[in-house]
Amino acid sequence: MAVAWLWLLGAIVTEIVATTSLKLSDGFTRLVPSIVVVVGYVAAFALLSQALKAFEVGTAYALWSGIGTAAVVLVGVVFLGEGMSVAKAGGVVLIIGGVVLLNLAGAH
Repeated sequence: MAVAWLWLLGAIVTEIVATTSLKLSDGFTRLVPSIVVVVGYVAAFALLSQALKAFEVGTAYALWSGIGTAAVVLVGVVFLGEGMSVAKAGGVVLIIGGVVLLNLAGAH
């Protein structure tokens, strides 16, 4: 199971890199970020598919998308100059709470 967690972590990290690069690609007009987007998403799905050998699909996808979403919000605020509002912070908290609830429900 430890290896599955590594596959899932790799999928999350590559998805974060790909999504950040999507912003930096400027609508696919910049070559290097555009290549990182394509390679990153292919790698993210390949890694996620390996993690799904051990995880339930709902649990893995909730972790992948929830952690990825929260991390991309953080990257946007810290590195891309995007604003943080109370509503945005609350949304991230709700996403994280939803992921936690899905994982607790899957643990039974």
